[in-house]
Amino acid sequence: MTSRTRKFLSYYKPYRRLLVADLFAALMISGIAITLPLCARHITKNILEEGAENALAQIITVALIMLGLVAIDSVCRYFVDYHGHMMGANMERDMRQELFDHYQTLSLNFYDNHKTGQLMTHITTDIYWLAELFHHVPEDIIITFFSVVGTMIVLLIIDVQLALMVLIIVPIMVAYAIFFNRHLMRAVRRSKDKIGDINAQIEDTLNGMRVVKAFTNESFEAKKFKNENLDFVQSRGDHYHGMALFFGGTYVFGHLMTISVIVFGSISILFGNIDLADLVTFLLYVGIFTQPIYKLIANTQWWQDGFAGFSRFMDALEIQPDITDAPSAKELTDVKGHIAFKSVSFCYDEQTEIVIKNLSLEIEVGEYVAIVGASGIGKSTLCALIPRFYDVQTGEIAVDGNHIKDVTIHSLRKNIGYVPQDVYLFAGTIYDNIRYGNKNATKEQVIEAAKQANAHEFILSLPDGYDTYVGQRGVKLSGGQKQRISIARVFLKNAPILIFDEATSSLDNESEYAVQESLERLANDRTTIVIAHRLSTIRNAKRIIVLDNNGVVEEGTHDELMLKGEVYANLYQVQLPT
Repeated sequence: MTSRTRKFLSYYKPYRRLLVADLFAALMISGIAITLPLCARHITKNILEEGAENALAQIITVALIMLGLVAIDSVCRYFVDYHGHMMGANMERDMRQELFDHYQTLSLNFYDNHKTGQLMTHITTDIYWLAELFHHVPEDIIITFFSVVGTMIVLLIIDVQLALMVLIIVPIMVAYAIFFNRHLMRAVRRSKDKIGDINAQIEDTLNGMRVVKAFTNESFEAKKFKNENLDFVQSRGDHYHGMALFFGGTYVFGHLMTISVIVFGSISILFGNIDLADLVTFLLYVGIFTQPIYKLIANTQWWQDGFAGFSRFMDALEIQPDITDAPSAKELTDVKGHIAFKSVSFCYDEQTEIVIKNLSLEIEVGEYVAIVGASGIGKSTLCALIPRFYDVQTGEIAVDGNHIKDVTIHSLRKNIGYVPQDVYLFAGTIYDNIRYGNKNATKEQVIEAAKQANAHEFILSLPDGYDTYVGQRGVKLSGGQKQRISIARVFLKNAPILIFDEATSSLDNESEYAVQESLERLANDRTTIVIAHRLSTIRNAKRIIVLDNNGVVEEGTHDELMLKGEVYANLYQVQLPT
């Protein structure tokens, strides 16, 4: 048994009692299907043909038995259709939760290299089909197995030669189905991949709709989508071609069974080997014999979608996070805020150049440090290494003397407040977005954090105040408003280490002043690292660190660096208004 098969079966474990009950109901359905034609045969052969005494009473008795069996069958079918499907839905829920939780363990490097639309497809469309798979696979196997075996036993009892005639066709039918099933499976997998590409294309275009319209590139995006859509249709064409061959061929074999029974059964009647009642019963059982096979074939679409979805689900689940806690990792507690970089080198992957090379740097407790340098020099990357969004290739980073790889990721990040340049607000209210910094905060604490971030007044000026819906990614707010909400969120977190990643680079002067004031208030008595694009905003920094391709080239206060008249002074002069 492969590891994936064991994984597949493991999802049944919490619902094993329900599974047993579902399979028992499926077994009862099969048994009743086999029994009803025997009742009909008893009436036609043993009561009517032989002229039994009290024939009417016996027919009524058999009819009542058949009605009782039908009643039991309806109850069993209700159980299978409702509780069986709910079992599949619950297992689908468990898998979706597991994959969502797994996604959160993966590093930012994973998301840098994967399309969001594809990831969404894994967790929605792929897993949706698994509910049908989990429900139908065991019960279809039970129903098919016992229906086929039970029917074949009855057929052999009625007439061995006719039964063997049916059996000869079965292995040919199975071989045909297996052969074309492989082609169908590959086609379904390609179709799944293509719908993931379409989702990625849609997600990318819709998120960038402002840019699309600004550059009047609607026709270009439509052409890109058209190409993706055509590729998808071609993959579906392969899928439907395989499906047509698979279904069409297997139904032909079913009809061959019926025709064979009619022809050879009629000949047997002419020679007196069987009577008409036996032939009619035989034909009924051929229908029962082929019905579960046809159902199995009809459900092959679900099976193919489900197995293809499970394969893609496992592909995603088997991706191992490249940033994890060490086995002996300890909690980082009582953080003061001392940070040390010791001979740190980093690149995003083997194909890219080294972004940071052999950098050593020390930041004291409570120090307000600004990091400046040319674009692309690695300022944001440097700060992303502290909370282990990425891991260094060589060297080490320590917080309060603790190597960050020796402490738990959760406790490390819990002690770091991070304000990015590209603020992300979740769809919801302003209150919800601020409270994201501390899910246990009271309303009063949320309001106080907003006041500290210079956000309270503009929030109250909105129609719904703190209950104002911000839209997807905070689209209904200005850049300065979003920044102040993100700062309020960090105020609420109350972390001893702060990182501001170019938090004012895209703001107007008024918004910049409000944000800058709240940043400096937040930085009070905390170790603070500011990545600065506008050098005018960091003149009050206790220490300014200047980076270039060789690492730290200058450091000092604004006045000290201006007096030196070198790298920093040149950068500052470039930004002065003309």
